[in-house]
Amino acid sequence: MTWLLETVAILLLLTLVLGLVRIWRGPTIADRMLAAQLFGTTGVGLLLVLAELQDDPALRDVALVLALLAVMAVLAFVARVWRKGSEHDPEDRR
Repeated sequence: MTWLLETVAILLLLTLVLGLVRIWRGPTIADRMLAAQLFGTTGVGLLLVLAELQDDPALRDVALVLALLAVMAVLAFVARVWRKGSEHDPEDRR
């Protein structure tokens, strides 16, 4: 079972690297925000896998806080970029 969790952790780290590439390349701000959301989701998954591997319940609490912060980041992004009646097109912003 340990080897399976270690493999999952490595795959999650690979996902983080691919998300970093997407943030760097863009091309739109929406793509970058989705990649940042991927960071939050993958980070939660990675923390939960590490919590299971190390049998540390505190990591589960940290994962919960990270999940809540990721939701708040998306809400702030939507409130700022996609305001009702906004003149800005989210596809044009970089």
